[in-house]
Order: sequence, then structure tokens, then C-alpha cells
Amino acid sequence: MLTVAGHSQSVYAGPKLRFRPPHEVQKMPTTDFVFAPPAPASVAIAGSAQRFPVRRIFCVGRNYAAHAREMGKDPERDPPFFFTKPADAVVDSGANLPYPPLTRNLHHEIELVVAIGRDGSDIAADAAKDYVWGYGVGIDLTRRDLQEDAKATGRPWDWSKGFDQSAPCAPLVPAADAGDMTSGRIWLAVNGTVRQDADLAELIWPVAEIIAACSRAVALRRGDLIYTGTPAGVGELRPGDRVTGGIDRLGEIEICIGAAA
Repeated sequence: MLTVAGHSQSVYAGPKLRFRPPHEVQKMPTTDFVFAPPAPASVAIAGSAQRFPVRRIFCVGRNYAAHAREMGKDPERDPPFFFTKPADAVVDSGANLPYPPLTRNLHHEIELVVAIGRDGSDIAADAAKDYVWGYGVGIDLTRRDLQEDAKATGRPWDWSKGFDQSAPCAPLVPAADAGDMTSGRIWLAVNGTVRQDADLAELIWPVAEIIAACSRAVALRRGDLIYTGTPAGVGELRPGDRVTGGIDRLGEIEICIGAAA
């Protein structure tokens, strides 16, 4: 008991507490946690039994001119902007995903995914490729009605973009095998009907400039994924839909939309 200005106050008398920096927390044995930590989120790697551990997911908004216009924006005025999804939103190709709650307007957005394999901050665009581990085909699932409500009220997009299983991703292809991903067809079909069909050359901000811009705001780390934006043709998905898509040299992705959980 501690007496201060005539008043008695209880003080902590237990073991001395010590702040653990992040690099120490990562090495802590399971017994130091109040419950067992979940398995790390990860993505498959093409042709390998190994998996790519996912640390964070960054996404670029309105990075194709035609898509920016279909969303009612002027692509010539907007610098790149980012939003995020939780790491455990990632899900493998081939998944059967339940239709998410709180929405009646689920949309598909096919995207080139960049996997970061080296730590760095304030990265120069001409050095950005040195930080790329590989590339993949991803789908940014979006609760469009929640996003429109958020835009109208000036609120964050989290509930529209960062929900469970909202970041499907096909197996990653190492950069050395994929080559220079500055061009190549990117497409998505629903039940066999092509809805999105464009070329990576149409990106307003190419991969190198996206990495440079993101790294000026946060330090990029190994395991970060960047979804680089979607071309025009986004549209509604319904229970029972089969979604396929692909990017030249990276293969294809497939998911099915199930009934609401």
C-alpha cells in the first residue's frame, strides 16, 4: 500500500514487467502466450511444397484508367492510394467461399499480386525489382454496397474490403521465372463469361512505382503482399458462381461462391 497526500492507493506488487520488442516476441515460446498463437497466414508457391508466409496485405485503389472511370473518378488526378486487408484474409485458389454477411452486392476484382521478399523503406523505383520475391494472380473481393456507404459518409473501407477470405490468391511464381511483369493479359470470367479483360501495361502506376510509393509510407517487410489494382469490368457475384481468372506467365485462379454461412 502506498500513501500519497493522505490517501492510500494499491500498487502492483507482482513480478517486474518488461516490454518485449517485436523481434523478441517472435522468439517467445508458446508457453509465454495466454493461448497458442494461430498458424501464420500463407500462400502456395507454384511447383513447390513450401509456402510463402504472409505478413501484411496492401491494396492499390483505382490503378487502371478505365476502372477509375467506371467508378466515377478521374484517373489523371489521383496519385496512388492504398488500403489494407488482414493477412488471414488470404485464401488459396480452389476454395469454396461462403457468401459473406452484411452485403447484397459482392464484387470481384482481378489483380496482379506482388510478393515482397526483402525488407526496405523509401525504396527508389529503379531499385524496386530487387525487393520482389514473386508474383501471383489475386482477387480482391469487395462488399460494394458497404464500400459505397463508406464513401458517402467519409468512413474507412475496412468492412467492405477486409472481411474473412476476401483475398484469394493463386500460387506465387518466383520473379526469376515470371520475368518482367510490365505487360501481359489479365482477365476474369464468371461461369465461363469473360467480364474483365485488360493488359498489365494499362496500369497507371506500374509495380516499381507502387513499391516505391508504399515504402515511403511504411517499411516493407518480407512476406508483404501488394494487390496492384483491378481493370474495368468489376461486377456482382452470387451464390453458385464459379470465378476463374489469370495473368500471362502466372497461371490461373479459381474460386466458387457458396451459400451464405
